[in-house]
Amino acid sequence: MSEHFRLGVVMDPIDAIKYAKDSTLAMLLAAQARGFVLTYLEQGDLSLRDGVAFGRVRPLTVRADANDWFTLGEPQLEKLGQLDAILMRKDPPFDTEYIYSTYILERAEEQGCLVVNRPQGLRDMNEKVYTAWFPQCCAPTLITRDMKDMESFLAEHGKIVCKPLDGMGGRSIFVLERHDKNVNVVFETLTDYGRRFAITQRYIPDIVQTGDSRVLLIDGEPVPYALARIPSENDNRGNLAAGARGVGRPLNDRDRWLAGQIGPVMAAKGMMFVGLDVIGGFVTEINVTSPTGIRELDKQFGLDIGDLLMQAIERRLRARTSGA
Repeated sequence: MSEHFRLGVVMDPIDAIKYAKDSTLAMLLAAQARGFVLTYLEQGDLSLRDGVAFGRVRPLTVRADANDWFTLGEPQLEKLGQLDAILMRKDPPFDTEYIYSTYILERAEEQGCLVVNRPQGLRDMNEKVYTAWFPQCCAPTLITRDMKDMESFLAEHGKIVCKPLDGMGGRSIFVLERHDKNVNVVFETLTDYGRRFAITQRYIPDIVQTGDSRVLLIDGEPVPYALARIPSENDNRGNLAAGARGVGRPLNDRDRWLAGQIGPVMAAKGMMFVGLDVIGGFVTEINVTSPTGIRELDKQFGLDIGDLLMQAIERRLRARTSGA
């Protein structure tokens, strides 16, 4: 159990979360059960003064009660480096305000706090582009501004998926086939007529039957079950936010191989909670900002994924204090 470690969380307003689905709340419930002392911050509570990271923190108590899941105490200004750990769980959009927040949290990290996930990684690992570091795990992928190159990629593969690099929750995902009359307008829209990068991937037909699976990594190790998001009959997107249904399944050998390729790199870079999106055995995204899926898997398989994460955080904190 935790030796009363102090854990801060930076998140969206806690009163507006969806109680039954919120992964951050699952983490906080697990942390509190292990004896962590919780403090709460929103993005606007972060500040830097003469290079020192501060936060207007509020004591937080959480409860497994769908009608009354939290209590907040009075705010006070505190050096963030005095906290043992901070969960950065602010949902996208990944905008300049998010980047500024990571700078403040990086100063907190340098001043003694373990930040999960590591701020530098949050900045460096665009969830779509970072798949390029693991081409052996991915279907054929092209990232470009050039609409002619996108046309050639479509001609080569016959059916492709096109997405903006900054999208989330299934927004602006297009599936195109060779003779689709919308090809040009999609390429023009996604690249703003060649002024913005977009990503195209070979379409993986497995998504219709087996869905878009979320494989969760905790300090590099996979949770033994994945959450398959099966698209609705009238949609291509395997996103819960876009109406897909979540069906848990045990990991298969390919999932474990993918986790073995990517997990150790994530752990080494301080990315302690990561979600791999896997379709037909190929990784399509590496989610590091605020991965979800905890509540659905906990419910279907009697897991406590939040507790697994808190155990991993405790191990890192103890290793620090022992000098390991």
